[in-house]
Amino acid sequence: MPPVMRNQMLSTMAVDKQKLEADIIKAIKTIYDPEIPVDVFELGLIYEITINEDLSVKILMTLTSPNCPSAEEIPREIEDKVSAVGEVKEVKVEITFDPAWDKDMMSEEAQLELGFL
Repeated sequence: MPPVMRNQMLSTMAVDKQKLEADIIKAIKTIYDPEIPVDVFELGLIYEITINEDLSVKILMTLTSPNCPSAEEIPREIEDKVSAVGEVKEVKVEITFDPAWDKDMMSEEAQLELGFL
């Protein structure tokens, strides 16, 4: 195996994916829906975070409604902030409405903040 390829493999293997996922979530928690004073992670808008072996990240998310006025800004902000996380090589955000978001997807903390509990 060529040394460059071997070094790339070693640096990829050395990354603690649990820590990387925690850092990604921390970055996502700085992003707020402009209409709701709760971050998009606690709102339950993030369905899945996949970290691939090459350290590219795929984020499957939804919006509070298909007509969300921030439908372009929120995913772009997620891409920008997750891309800035140290080891991340590439970020792709995919939006889905299956299942549709509802308030039960919010964390208990978010429900308390918004007065649902």
